[in-house]
Amino acid sequence: MTTRTSGGMWAYARELSRALGRRGVAVTLATLGAPLTAAQWAEVRGLPGLSVEQSTWAAEGPGVAWEDLEAAGEWLLELEARVRPDAVHLNGSCHGALPWRRRPLVVAHECALSRWEAVQGEPAVESDVHYRWAVTRGLRAAGYVVAPTAALLASLARHYGPLPPSCVISHARHHEDFPPAPVREPFILATGRLWDEARNLEVLETVAPRLDWPVLVAGELQHPDGGEVRARYVRPLGRLSRGELAGYMGRASIYVMPSRYEPFGPSALEAALAGCALVLGDIPSLREVWDDAAVFVPPDDTDMLARALRRLVSEPVLCSRMSTLARTRALEFSPERMADAYLAVYAELDRESGVASPAQPQLARAT
Repeated sequence: MTTRTSGGMWAYARELSRALGRRGVAVTLATLGAPLTAAQWAEVRGLPGLSVEQSTWAAEGPGVAWEDLEAAGEWLLELEARVRPDAVHLNGSCHGALPWRRRPLVVAHECALSRWEAVQGEPAVESDVHYRWAVTRGLRAAGYVVAPTAALLASLARHYGPLPPSCVISHARHHEDFPPAPVREPFILATGRLWDEARNLEVLETVAPRLDWPVLVAGELQHPDGGEVRARYVRPLGRLSRGELAGYMGRASIYVMPSRYEPFGPSALEAALAGCALVLGDIPSLREVWDDAAVFVPPDDTDMLARALRRLVSEPVLCSRMSTLARTRALEFSPERMADAYLAVYAELDRESGVASPAQPQLARAT
């Protein structure tokens, strides 16, 4: 199983590896990007059946050097030859067209072209034709394609053409990792980078002065172009550890995520498990995941966002009800359910390969 070491993909791979390990499936996790931090090693050390193979090749994405993608592909093929897994699970599309022993599962976590459209409000520019070609080729070579929402699957088909057999498997989190505090505190929480146009947290700078409760934002403060981002009205918390963030989520009364683009929204899932009422951007993927368990607002309508937040602040009974609805919905996205869905896909790929499944599930390996 491949994964980048940053962002939500790392958390997804960790959760799925843990759940598969509990099902008796051994996983070789092949990392791309920066080396694992001490905290990340601590998260995976001791997980049953898990081994980690590190590389420093860049993870795929627009603008990534083609030489890095090729070198990472060669390394992955060498790893497959050494490990000889029963399934190849790629959390990315570009390497789907490599000459694998078995056709791989390709899991899409985002669509760069759809992100551009959502953020810029115009058709995606063909600025990286090579990357688009690599994604198209990788998706079409896959034995199976999975995405966390039907909205993301539809966007992939629209931009890259017909897909192989595909299905939706939602992300998941262990509810024990996000315990609600006994008493909710009067503040609103958001997570992400303030400059991220897709997460759209800059609108909170406009809304925060109109609220009775403070808005706290957890996330990286160092802008990639240099310098530290400064906020005037929201209260930046900086980058928090996993445990620290879970603590804030457990105490916050409301979690706000006015996203313009979000393929699934794992942070909203974490906040809901921790007992927050959710106020989310009104986009198809988030509607699909949360239905009536969240309050939805158009991403760029600051007046409606302020009204929605003020209403939850001023009506504790409503806020408590939305918290209950969100947590009830979040508990449906269990790691066990996610693992079972992936095992069914692995089995389908195995049947298509014409190779018999291992007689003992605990001997099965995924890489």
